[in-house]
Amino acid sequence: GGKMSQYLDSMKIGDVIDFRGPNGLLVYKGSGTFMIKPDKKSDAQRKFAKHLGMIAGGTGITPMLQLIRHITSDPKDSTKCYLLFANQTEKDILLRAELEDIAKRHPDQVRLWYTLDRPPQDWKYSSGFVTADMIKTHLPPPGGETLILMCGPPPMIQFACQPNLDKLGYPKSSTFSY
Repeated sequence: GGKMSQYLDSMKIGDVIDFRGPNGLLVYKGSGTFMIKPDKKSDAQRKFAKHLGMIAGGTGITPMLQLIRHITSDPKDSTKCYLLFANQTEKDILLRAELEDIAKRHPDQVRLWYTLDRPPQDWKYSSGFVTADMIKTHLPPPGGETLILMCGPPPMIQFACQPNLDKLGYPKSSTFSY
């Protein structure tokens, strides 16, 4: 896995780790309504999304899963979630059983796709870094009711996600990186 996954994996029972957050830059109010602060000092701006694209890398799945759980637990929330989840190997896929269970129970609301740097031979999903083709195929298209969220290693966001979202015409105002 990535640096965070490797660090967590190397910890022994009784070891201690400090975490920071949540930083509150993005708050989900339900039914597709988000309050998003462009930065810590700014006021939150209201965003609405019927279609929520999510790109996660490794431990970056955690805020995405929180949102997916929240959305799918509310029968009145019709927000559609499209998750592209990047990892190094198949065994690195955190929370896979829960993600696949939610996707199976909410097939009209949750779409799940993986990409691996080092896939096994019989892998039916994508391989390699996040590409424009993966985004185009597995996430909602740019539009007034689409929001794209990203969480993962900074190089993944800077060199794979953001440039490809730009290339495909997603306005910066409809993307958010944790």
